[in-house]
Amino acid sequence: MLGMRDAQLHDWLERQIEEARALTAQSDRFDLVAMEDGDSPPTRFVLDFCCTSLVRHSATASISECSRAGFGVWFHPEYLRVAKPMETMTALGPAQLFHPNIRFPFVCLGRLQAGTPLVDIIYQTYEILTFQKYATHDALNPAACSWARRNPERFPVDDRPLKRVPVAEESS
Repeated sequence: MLGMRDAQLHDWLERQIEEARALTAQSDRFDLVAMEDGDSPPTRFVLDFCCTSLVRHSATASISECSRAGFGVWFHPEYLRVAKPMETMTALGPAQLFHPNIRFPFVCLGRLQAGTPLVDIIYQTYEILTFQKYATHDALNPAACSWARRNPERFPVDDRPLKRVPVAEESS
């Protein structure tokens, strides 16, 4: 039998999966994969984003665009009570992702609160990847922070919304 805390997390996870799948159905920018890890419902997810972001090539130090990035999300057993941002979100690749809030494999989503919904994490990650959101005062990646300060005209690198914009029906 599930304890009260386990039952709350179970119900919360079920809602998160339902809401995230609804968002996935309305987006061409990401896909959600629930990792079957023996838990029901799953506590681990992969977010596969298809959007423009930036990478830095180590050999040349040049910055270029990339079109895909993956992230892992894990909701630990105490997630509804305690936020552990560096354990909740992990960059999966490419390893050269270049952003003030990303130092592979670490990702800083900002002030992640305990119980932050999965859909909010998806939006925050998308905003970071596309440079719609970045911090130049508290950088996880100082080199990317410095570069971003010098190149604000380049942002956002992808201004498409996460959700598809409904096409207005034409009148007959």
